[in-house]
Amino acid sequence: MIGVDDRDGIRTITLTRPETGNVLNAALVAELARAVAGCEAADGPKVLVLRGGAQVFCAGGDFQAAAQGEELDPAILYDLWSRLACGPFVSVAVVSGRVTAGGVGLAAACDLVLADDSASFTLSELLFGLYPACVLPFLIRRVGAQRGHYMTLSTQAVGAEQALAWGLADAVESTVDGLLRKHLLRLRHLDKAAVGRYKLYRAELDGVIDGARTLALESNRRMFADPSIRSGIARYVAEGKFPWED
Repeated sequence: MIGVDDRDGIRTITLTRPETGNVLNAALVAELARAVAGCEAADGPKVLVLRGGAQVFCAGGDFQAAAQGEELDPAILYDLWSRLACGPFVSVAVVSGRVTAGGVGLAAACDLVLADDSASFTLSELLFGLYPACVLPFLIRRVGAQRGHYMTLSTQAVGAEQALAWGLADAVESTVDGLLRKHLLRLRHLDKAAVGRYKLYRAELDGVIDGARTLALESNRRMFADPSIRSGIARYVAEGKFPWED
């Protein structure tokens, strides 16, 4: 489900199932967690680059699995994002195409988000009676509470330029590979121990991720235990219809 390439102190992780939307299921998250953990050692990679496909970065949670009663443990996903946000390496999301629901959390957890003009970010959870409990602590660190609130309630896509203006993306160019190369020229020379110390300081400074963990996980579990929500997800998977549609 992922490809891993190590060279010159940089680990590139590529999500390799664009036909599924690179959805976040238990198997994918476990593979990602192992690959990210490999960057935490003192002699591990200094930079972690996370890539999706050309049309979709990550479409969020796996509704097919959820419809079959196989919900992903939110603690595993939250802890993966925490590692990206706080681990002793520089995490860089390279984004093209659609980023939806939990995919927004995956990108927002990274230290840097580099995007091309095709990138769009959408919190679609409320369309299914859900809300982005685990995403918001990571998103709010980037865009602030009201913009996270707007994205949640509107369920509208935020394009690349708007994402840049809001801080959800850190840089946008028409060709994201060139943008990545420019950033790696300096990132590869940073001292890993110094990066680790700085990121621990930043995590303690804002306190958002650790402080929100318990509430986010409890909220997520309550939502997915609701029979009406589970039924709506199953109907969407089977018929492609939103809960309000006849």
